Amino acid sequence: MTRIDDTFARLRSQGKKAFVAYIMGGDPDEAASLAVMQGLPAAGVDIIELGMPFTDPMADGPTIQAAGQRALEGGMTMDRVLAMVRAFRKGDATTPIVLMGYYNPIYSRGVERFLKDATEAGIDGLIVVDLPPEEDDELCIPAQTAGLNFIRLATPTTDDKRLPKVLQNTSGFVYYVSVTGITGAAAAQAAEVGPEVARIKRSTDLPIVVGFGINSPEAARTIASVADGCVVGSAIVKRIGEGQSSSQVLAFVAELAKGAHSA
Repeated sequence: MTRIDDTFARLRSQGKKAFVAYIMGGDPDEAASLAVMQGLPAAGVDIIELGMPFTDPMADGPTIQAAGQRALEGGMTMDRVLAMVRAFRKGDATTPIVLMGYYNPIYSRGVERFLKDATEAGIDGLIVVDLPPEEDDELCIPAQTAGLNFIRLATPTTDDKRLPKVLQNTSGFVYYVSVTGITGAAAAQAAEVGPEVARIKRSTDLPIVVGFGINSPEAARTIASVADGCVVGSAIVKRIGEGQSSSQVLAFVAELAKGAHSA
């Protein structure tokens, strides 16, 4: 059982849905990013997704692309992302942290070294959007052997023929991408998401968490009501990019969490 498994078990026992929040590591700078990260659990966040800044984020829209650029320009590196996690773990040993991003920074570091450093820092899972199931031997299998959940994305274009391959070796939860395209590009619609979540659930016992296109407490509530939880990223990152203080950002996160938990 990982922290992610424990979190979903606890939420199920409470009859609650999961609220997952994404922030970019090091945006707008390391100290400010850590302050927001440390405040997320008290704001109601059940699982933290921490972005690994990368120069070519192909699945990300302008908001998260800009966040990654700000982080990189501020000198953010993989070492510093992991340092943020270690600092967070000094005050919080229970909230799951999922690293989200692309394979290149992991490959550059070396898979074995990365997994050792990530587990020692206190990472619980990985979402690596550009590694398909056909490449599971590259990172997925070694990650699971190291005790990390490897969380896979399913999308509106993942048909019944492809779905078993996507679910193979997936653990922790399935991240359902509610819209085709990049992050922040369109609004998620519960009427469209609900049947897709139900379809995936017929093939797996894993929780299904829906992300992309959720930008308000009401949207968080409606999407969480048809899934096991929801993820908000761009709407939070947008406020960080606008220069809002950590307390302002966390107040918005708390409203989102309240929406998801009321589903």
